[in-house]
Amino acid sequence: MTDIRGCNLPEDLYYLIEKHVWAKPMADGIVRVGMTAVAAKLSGSNLAAVTVKAKAIGQEVAQGKSVATVESSKFVGPVPAPITGVLVRGNDALASDPNLVTRDPYGEGWIAEIEPSNWDGDKGKLATGADGLAAYQKKLEADNISCA
Repeated sequence: MTDIRGCNLPEDLYYLIEKHVWAKPMADGIVRVGMTAVAAKLSGSNLAAVTVKAKAIGQEVAQGKSVATVESSKFVGPVPAPITGVLVRGNDALASDPNLVTRDPYGEGWIAEIEPSNWDGDKGKLATGADGLAAYQKKLEADNISCA
């Protein structure tokens, strides 16, 4: 885990930096997705709901299109898919505890799982590793965003 401007960002994830979402390939070929600590900070510390688009389960979702909605006292907005693929399922634990997203954004607070249509192509459009974190740091500095 790397701390950038007070935001924890794991080096092993794939980031769609502009949308503050991440992707993590799982052993079964499914890709788990969620919001970064940056997105959690921007959306507010007390989330009222995180709702995965139930109608989209089993349907293909394009990269950048919404797979879920996050609601807090100061924000209502989409959670964009970092990759294109079929939405397999949402994280049921978020229905009873939406703040898992802010407390553990890279673990129990994941949002959805997607069966990728073209993982090799999509991952090339995402930032990862040390270079990815350096690019994320530039974005946070340019937008004057910090999690502290």
